[in-house]
Amino acid sequence: MAISFLRGSGRIIAQGNRAYKIWVGALLALIAIGLLSYSFQMRQGLIATNMRDQVSWAFYVGNFTFLVGIAAAAVMLVIPAYVYNWGPIKEVAILGELLAISAIIMCLLFVLVDMGRPDRFLHIVPFLGSPNFPISIMAWDALVLNIYLGVNLAVVIHILYKGFYGKDYNKKFVIPLVLFSIPMAVSIHTVTAFLYSGFAARPYWNTAILAPRFIVSAFCSGPAVLLVLFQVLRKRTGLPIKDEAIQKVAELMAYAMFLNLFLLGAEIFKEYYSHTEHLLYTQYFWSGLGPHTTLVKYAWGGLAASICAFFIFLVPRWRRNMILLNIGCALIYFSVYIEKGMGLVIPGMTPDTLGEIYEYKPTLVEWGVTAGIYGIGFLVFTVLVKLAVPIMEGHFHAISVNPTEPAAELDAGAH
Repeated sequence: MAISFLRGSGRIIAQGNRAYKIWVGALLALIAIGLLSYSFQMRQGLIATNMRDQVSWAFYVGNFTFLVGIAAAAVMLVIPAYVYNWGPIKEVAILGELLAISAIIMCLLFVLVDMGRPDRFLHIVPFLGSPNFPISIMAWDALVLNIYLGVNLAVVIHILYKGFYGKDYNKKFVIPLVLFSIPMAVSIHTVTAFLYSGFAARPYWNTAILAPRFIVSAFCSGPAVLLVLFQVLRKRTGLPIKDEAIQKVAELMAYAMFLNLFLLGAEIFKEYYSHTEHLLYTQYFWSGLGPHTTLVKYAWGGLAASICAFFIFLVPRWRRNMILLNIGCALIYFSVYIEKGMGLVIPGMTPDTLGEIYEYKPTLVEWGVTAGIYGIGFLVFTVLVKLAVPIMEGHFHAISVNPTEPAAELDAGAH
């Protein structure tokens, strides 16, 4: 039975129209660029990047942090679909799990390239290395990320495999795993936030509201990707994605964006009103320190994008307009990327513990490696969606792959 599923899956992945082949070709080109860049970094060492002792976490860690939020955002579909059994979203909830799988794979790859040598990854593997569990937060982060990846893989594989044979998924298997994925989605971003806030010598990160900020911002950026995906799939396939599902996700995003702006404002007020020596790190991001103003334009640009997106999603008439909705999705994606990337990592290390200001900018090698990792993530997501959509539509099933297979095995596989 599994052979038929794998054979049919390979055929589905290999086939496609011209746009699909161009898209896959572009992703493969990005992956090739990433491999070339990473091979150069491997030969030269991390000196090929612009990371130094002053700024030892940078572009890779920023992307890792952002993508953890994208992965956690699957909860925005899982809760209304499986906790409240809301039909319009339940029909497409699996797409959120596919996005989570792709994002976690990219997260792990960013950790790998940031370590310098691949063999260092073994240090956080139980029994093979010395993860220093349970004291090390990094060990906890690796643990929850892999558990969350395993849970989503198990759910997706089970649902797609059963759908291929025309059968309903086993609720006693799927529902407990899906419900377990809710606290796991929260935990992956919480532990990542603890990884930052546990550094007492980094005052910019040393705040109790960092974990809540991470979670609510994740509930903004991840669903923004899903809303655009819903529209693309509805237009390009026969997948019945209802307007109610899109509007409900957009409404939930409006609440999350308000909380995100509120927590950001609370953090800025605390820093500027207390006006301690720790204000330097916040000033570096929002107003610069002397001639060092590299990040200021990104700070205010990200804030403006976030506010504009919030009002687009807040007003029902505006978010029902698909053009405005997509503009809002792009704005919120950009603002959260700034907030969790350069707006989080770089100011936390600038000035360094000795007061030195090192202006960090990613090198072409870092851009190339990053492009390759995103290429891998998007390719994984593309392949998963390419398999999931025909199964959800009833076009890809056991009879279509092997018409001679016994009818008893297929069990209404033709729908």
